Amino acid sequence: MTDQFLQSNIPPSRFNFLKTKLALVLIGAVIVLGIGGIVAYKLTFAAPQMQAELVQFTVPLGQSDKTWEELKEKNFIQSGWAFKFTMGGAEIEPGAYKISKSMNAFEMARVFKKGPYMKWVVIPEGLRKEQIAELLADNLGWNKEAKEKWVTTYTSMSYDEIEGLYFPDTYLIPIDEAPLKVADRLRAKFNEVLQPYTQEALKQNIKWTTALKLASIIQREAAGKDDMPLIAGILWNRLLKDEKLEVDATVQYVRDDQIHYGEARYDKQPGTYTSEGTWWTPIKPEDKDIPSPYNTYRNKGLPPHPIANPGIGAIKAVLYPEETECMFYLHDKSKTIHCAKTFEEHKANITTYLSD
Repeated sequence: MTDQFLQSNIPPSRFNFLKTKLALVLIGAVIVLGIGGIVAYKLTFAAPQMQAELVQFTVPLGQSDKTWEELKEKNFIQSGWAFKFTMGGAEIEPGAYKISKSMNAFEMARVFKKGPYMKWVVIPEGLRKEQIAELLADNLGWNKEAKEKWVTTYTSMSYDEIEGLYFPDTYLIPIDEAPLKVADRLRAKFNEVLQPYTQEALKQNIKWTTALKLASIIQREAAGKDDMPLIAGILWNRLLKDEKLEVDATVQYVRDDQIHYGEARYDKQPGTYTSEGTWWTPIKPEDKDIPSPYNTYRNKGLPPHPIANPGIGAIKAVLYPEETECMFYLHDKSKTIHCAKTFEEHKANITTYLSD
């Protein structure tokens, strides 16, 4: 009907001209839109470069929400909006990724959605190696066998490496790194951190094994770094006067051995380990009677090995203790430390600060 109307009012030549013009306009519009789409893609989703090597890109802990900004700043992506669109709301896990400037936004998103090939593992100060094994297994995806071997084999291959050398720090570890290599990594970090203090230890005629045992006790006993020099001074006083240390943390250590190994250790690594159970809970009076050389209520001197993995603050406290005449200490309910020169003064502190 429309064509008949147009043909009846418009000369054929004029009509054909209008149809051709309309077709050309439509074709031009399609071309413009196509070119615009290509340009828009290149400015948003396309790879910044045609060819580029894979490089490591690290997402720090607590900064996942700023990843797109750093990618844009370092020219890994063309558009922050396009990258967030391709991520589809998925969160980026902190860690290390292998990416390239030759990846487009969709390829980049697939890498980050898959997860990092190196993961952050944060090891707090004062943990036993069994607790460290739990953290490593959770973060690196170890199975039960790998975790237990890390505890009973890979960290027990030398008498002096059973405990204390697995330095507390923040590590970036490949998820496929063998458990033995992870143990080596933590021991290497310990050696690196300890090295500046070895000369001072030699100067004071303190064996590094002695320093590490004492530091591990200080780490567990202190309420914070400010307490450590005072506790170190008190424990040195007791050692030099040949008195028992009578430290709760050493009893917790052997009590927890009973829970997780079925026995209180003596001077070797127990064999069968279970991760079921708690760690470092307050001791009971009867726990002080557990027979073990680690129990400083029953034995003079230091235990055969460290009881935890101390930080540098505890190690420094051993080398630079606070000079004091105190022989006893306790922490009140607010974690404030109170020391005493005599047992009578200590009993008075117990009445004053710990009685209900």
